[in-house]
Amino acid sequence: MNNRLYYQNVYLQTFEANIVKRGVEEDGTAYVVLDQTAFYPTGGGQPCDTGTIEGRRVTDVEEVDGEIRHRLDAPLAEHTQRVTGRIDWERRFDHMQQHTGQHILSATFIKLADAHTVAFHLGRDHVTIDTALNELTPELIEKAERQANQVVLENRQIDARFVTTEELEKLPLTKQPTVSENIRVVIIPDYDYNPCGGTHPKTTGEVGPIKIIGWERHRGNIRVQFLCGWRALADYTRKQQLLQDLTRMMTTSEAELADMMQRLLAEKEALKETLQQKESELMAYEAERYLKDPAELGSARVVQAAFEGRSMLELQQLARVLTSQDEQIVALLATTTDKLQLVFARGARVTVPMNQLLKETLPLIDGKGGGNPAMAQGGGAATMAADAVLDHARGLLEA
Repeated sequence: MNNRLYYQNVYLQTFEANIVKRGVEEDGTAYVVLDQTAFYPTGGGQPCDTGTIEGRRVTDVEEVDGEIRHRLDAPLAEHTQRVTGRIDWERRFDHMQQHTGQHILSATFIKLADAHTVAFHLGRDHVTIDTALNELTPELIEKAERQANQVVLENRQIDARFVTTEELEKLPLTKQPTVSENIRVVIIPDYDYNPCGGTHPKTTGEVGPIKIIGWERHRGNIRVQFLCGWRALADYTRKQQLLQDLTRMMTTSEAELADMMQRLLAEKEALKETLQQKESELMAYEAERYLKDPAELGSARVVQAAFEGRSMLELQQLARVLTSQDEQIVALLATTTDKLQLVFARGARVTVPMNQLLKETLPLIDGKGGGNPAMAQGGGAATMAADAVLDHARGLLEA
């Protein structure tokens, strides 16, 4: 098994090593195995390190059958035996902050609510822990944040080391180890004793601020989203800029922004209601105009109209108004946008099934649609003029 330098010195950014194996994955990705490495492989909820080996980009690191494979964006030269590896330090330190912040926050929930962490995920944008809680209140969130950040501000030493079986039995572990040998424990004295192979800084102060940004119920537990260190600062900066932009646009202060937004939402709803009422009045007026001179077709009367740029929803609304005002009306409506759309509807005293009429019309435009005997709608390619398609449908009615 490789000599895992990342266990002994997580601050190591550049190292030298010998290639002990070369290979190619099934998907064609080249990889190398080194006699020692500072690259952390994916595991324990933490993503792998990335960086370079001899200028080749290390895209993924994973332990497979006891060997650590460094997957590369291009193969190394065949003659190369001794290599220099460089860790993407910004990514590494970010993972150190997030992972250690998770240790602190998980321990805090145990102390405050006897709620153990049952799952952990370190993502690119945020970190989550699933805690064994029935509910999570704002009050508990505030207490957990304050206590976790108190541990950060105390700048406690972090001791990450391998322990013997005898030592392990004496430690008040947060959880039981998942391996039976080479057990490494990350210790924050008098606070958290956690079996873990991940990367962690020397002190809690390096974690930076810990901020919970949301929570939700997930599979019987509570999933907590949070950010640590530089991520938390970047999130605060982004949100502060957003807040400043909103206060400037609303010409109000931060303290009055929420009230201003409430008023704007209330005004929006009132305007929306007024607009819907006016649209209904206009639709009724439009329907009345069409109903003045419908085409007689046996016991039915036909309103046929083609539009440019109207929505399917508008056509459906117009069809409903027409058929509600005259039970003998058949409405054949079309609108052309980027495609040709049709709405066929009938009044209560008409027996012709509109879904069947539409089915027989849609092949003209290679279209698809559906509906019921009272109303059907569909669309297809605008390869024919809308009036010609409606004329065809009207011809089917006359047949």
